[in-house]
Amino acid sequence: MAADMTAVRDRLVEKGLNANFKPFAMVGAVLAVAGIALFVMALMGEGAHRAWQTFHVNWIFWTGLTGGSIAITAVHKIANAKWSGVILRLSQAAAAFIPVSLLGAVLILTLGYHDIYGHMAEELGGLSHGKALWLSHPWMVTRLVGALALLYWLGIRLIKSDMLPDLLLAREKVTGARQARFDRMLKGYDEAKNHAGIYRLAPMYAAAYAMVFTMVAFDGIMALQPHWFSNLLGGWYFMGSFLGGHMLLALLMLYSRSAVGLDEFISAKQRHDLGKLCFGFTVFWTYLMWAQFLVIWYGNLPEETGFVFARLWGEWRPIGIAVFMGVFVIPFTGLIAVGPKKMPLTLGLFATISLCALWLERYLMVMPSVTAESGPVFGLPELGPILMFLGLFLLSYAWFAKTYPMVSPRLAMITLEREAGH
Repeated sequence: MAADMTAVRDRLVEKGLNANFKPFAMVGAVLAVAGIALFVMALMGEGAHRAWQTFHVNWIFWTGLTGGSIAITAVHKIANAKWSGVILRLSQAAAAFIPVSLLGAVLILTLGYHDIYGHMAEELGGLSHGKALWLSHPWMVTRLVGALALLYWLGIRLIKSDMLPDLLLAREKVTGARQARFDRMLKGYDEAKNHAGIYRLAPMYAAAYAMVFTMVAFDGIMALQPHWFSNLLGGWYFMGSFLGGHMLLALLMLYSRSAVGLDEFISAKQRHDLGKLCFGFTVFWTYLMWAQFLVIWYGNLPEETGFVFARLWGEWRPIGIAVFMGVFVIPFTGLIAVGPKKMPLTLGLFATISLCALWLERYLMVMPSVTAESGPVFGLPELGPILMFLGLFLLSYAWFAKTYPMVSPRLAMITLEREAGH
């Protein structure tokens, strides 16, 4: 039995090191180049405002997925989860997008600031001194970039600590630059200290995630309409990002059955467990949406209702309906039963619908506050940032898969042994 388990572990090491994400790299490169070209063309033409505003929407969305995906690791460590060992690394790989997210924040707050926040800057004189100071350009740059850098530093340390035992197992099976990288990361490695460090970093990241992403929501969404405020917006944003992280993990898990060769190790029970989390956080997103809407509705204050009215009536109403249907009604109806959670096709379908609708939700939160158009407009200025961010995410994910093991043999063995015991 021990020999069989050792053989399984060795196979997992090989599979993790030889994951095939070349399609991500090829498609990502094409999309990124096309997106950057369209974005630059828009900046040189009359569509600069629309291009920067859509850039901001995509930054809000992909930054949320990045932070939410890392938060999955933090929560699983805090809860001492055992069921997710085969697939957890697939979520951790989203951390490769961190440099793009930070660079995007810097670009938004420098080159794109006038096109995104220009109207807000004009309204600062009509705000209280404290709020005007809080929303001032220098202070916004300092806190937003600084807070994101701190959060991502914690996230990188957490994921690195969780990978080190796997690098130790894989070190003898790699050569060249890959082996040199593993050796640098393993220098001074102490198993006991590293294990203890994981369980210190996980709650630190979880707490920082809630606070920093609340700040992202306030500065990235609420500040665009500075007279409007909602205390729940921060929670809605970071829990929506957490939901998006689970839906993204579902798609990556299904793709990795062949790309990493995990089909024999990903059981229906694991799909069911992930599907239950996707379903549960879908319901929680709706609870937060309703809690926010209800207070604004019965308060009936003009400074609060205008934000909601602009998004649920008139030209923006179809987007609002699509968001509600795609983030709640369709995934809720589709995943409420056991079967669809276990079946790859249905789980992937509802995860895709949820992620697309979540992007529309970010679009709906941002665009009515900044656009000069009377309703949604889609053209080449909007297409460029969409393709660029998607392509850069695929490229960064492919880089991680080429550099690090895409499955943790240590965590996967815990999952497989527990499943065998049941």
